[in-house]
Amino acid sequence: MAKFEVYSDKSESYRFRLVAGNGQNILASQGYSSKANCLNGVESVKTNSQDDSKYERLKSTSGQDYFNIKATNGQVIGTSQMYASTSGMENGIASVKTNAPDAPIVEV
Repeated sequence: MAKFEVYSDKSESYRFRLVAGNGQNILASQGYSSKANCLNGVESVKTNSQDDSKYERLKSTSGQDYFNIKATNGQVIGTSQMYASTSGMENGIASVKTNAPDAPIVEV
């Protein structure tokens, strides 16, 4: 079962990641100054994950596919890992759509 992991990084910013049932990271957040803002980011992913127009499909400078999910205000709330193919990236988006709405939040 997928889950959102909320944690504090080395610079003491709060971050979250959506982790698939197999342990693979699907999506990671930016750093937040407070835990409350981080949890709001998780809720924004849950809310916006079903709207395909919220996904920005991109290519890295090395040619790998990845995506961002954006909030209603256009801010990036999560970034995927890099994928070797467009189909892999689309599978990642499908995974967020499937898993994010009901994924529990755990602190690590």
